[in-house]
Amino acid sequence: MCSRTVLLNDSPWTLSHWNNTIAVGSSHRDILILDAITGSQMAVLPGHTDEVRSLTFSSDGTSLVSGSYDTTVKIWDVQTGGVVKTFYGHTGRIRSVSISANHATVASGSVDKTLRLWNIETGECHHIIKQQSTVFCTSFSPTDSQCLISVSGTTAQHWDTDGHKVGPTYESCQITFSPDGTQFVSNTGSNVTVQNINSGVAVARFDIADSYYVLCCFSPDGRLVAVATKYKVCVWDITGLDPHLVETFVGHVSNITSLTFSSPSTLISASEDKLVKFWQIGASSTDPAITDPKSTSLILAPTKSIALEVGSGLITPSGLDGVIRTWSISTGKGPLQLLTGDSHQNNIQPIGSKLIFVWHADSKINIWDAEKGELLQTMNVPRSDLKDLRVSGDGSKVFCLYEGLIQAWDIWTKEAMGEVEFWDGLVGILAIDGSKIWIGTSNGFTVDVFAWDFGVPGFPVELSDELPDILYLNDAKVWEVNTSRVKDVVTGKVVFQLSERFGKAVCVQWGGQHLVASFRLKEVLILDFSHMLLQ
Repeated sequence: MCSRTVLLNDSPWTLSHWNNTIAVGSSHRDILILDAITGSQMAVLPGHTDEVRSLTFSSDGTSLVSGSYDTTVKIWDVQTGGVVKTFYGHTGRIRSVSISANHATVASGSVDKTLRLWNIETGECHHIIKQQSTVFCTSFSPTDSQCLISVSGTTAQHWDTDGHKVGPTYESCQITFSPDGTQFVSNTGSNVTVQNINSGVAVARFDIADSYYVLCCFSPDGRLVAVATKYKVCVWDITGLDPHLVETFVGHVSNITSLTFSSPSTLISASEDKLVKFWQIGASSTDPAITDPKSTSLILAPTKSIALEVGSGLITPSGLDGVIRTWSISTGKGPLQLLTGDSHQNNIQPIGSKLIFVWHADSKINIWDAEKGELLQTMNVPRSDLKDLRVSGDGSKVFCLYEGLIQAWDIWTKEAMGEVEFWDGLVGILAIDGSKIWIGTSNGFTVDVFAWDFGVPGFPVELSDELPDILYLNDAKVWEVNTSRVKDVVTGKVVFQLSERFGKAVCVQWGGQHLVASFRLKEVLILDFSHMLLQ
């Protein structure tokens, strides 16, 4: 199961993890530091002038090494965020960096077809190893500071820190050491192999159906190997005599660019879709937010309405294909599909963990048991000229718009709670906030907004006609509906921003911890803001 998703402003190309810290290098020149548990941003490291394509922490977590398309290698002090040293010498973009276990040497590979070894103390390049093509991968053994493997083209070679070639040569596109340094995993594009570093004997081998852009990594305990291909991640258990597939994660919509474990049960992936996803191994395989567009989509038709029940974490997207689908955010269970047979649902609203309201084109409100998929009750709408319908946030009232009239009804007793007459030119219901409702009318040139509070006994009280465009997440944070971003109430600073295709949601619901938004491209995004609200 995907426990959380972090959306970045730029495509992330590389991840590196140490303890509870994640470093992210992206198409932007800055390096982001994230909390590995919450996913919240902890720091930004400016300094490079082009994309950062490779990152690695030192074994003690005090230093971070970065390689950039600006042709430089930098060493950062993790505690202060400052640059300790910058290595100059490459004449082409840098694609890979690694640091030795004793913190004495940095290796860097570049499109200039060289592997360079740098002395960290002096900052000098003491060896330049020429290759036949771009050096895509450099990896020091985590236990042997003299052992280094590089990949140039499809050839992997062993080196010592004196620049001498040692050991055998392998056919591989990528190589990664196991945490104890006794094994390494490599891929040839058609299969992935785990081998003993000394004997070269294969411990496990997996065939890859989709061989494009394969990435591999070990879990911290060395028990699991994760393999990413395009949008999908497969996790293999390599212990015992029968290595086997234990998990498949689907959720990204563009190529996965980096993969790392933050714990034996948590895997983190980054993708060109600008998302960093945190996966929980053993919980559930499919991310309920976004699924692989090449397989079965989460939503098979455009989503017109979406709702979120706070207590149980139930999400209920309603499409235009006559199907309502429900998921549990907490367990990942679902979807349960309610086949309504009508392609004009307008609004859904869960009450508790079971009930969903649906309006059909036949002007009826249907109440479903979402757990059993059974229709419990049908409420007839009083007039046949119904133009729009919404259910109040607490599920107690239903607002009906007709030609020249708006009415509020108690959803359980079916008794009228108030009505307001207005002139023609109805646009529709624009917003609901508890018992308050905003509607829009148009004279053909402009749209006017009118608002009433139906929670006051007697005739509804007229409110300010200003349409609310924010959701209050708590006293300190608000969600701006029109711009899809979170702002700090006091400072006005933007602390979270959705962009591009996620920049404008069709429907948004807030549940006290999760914000659920649906989009025109058949997607539903679930955002966990619990860490942000605690700040």
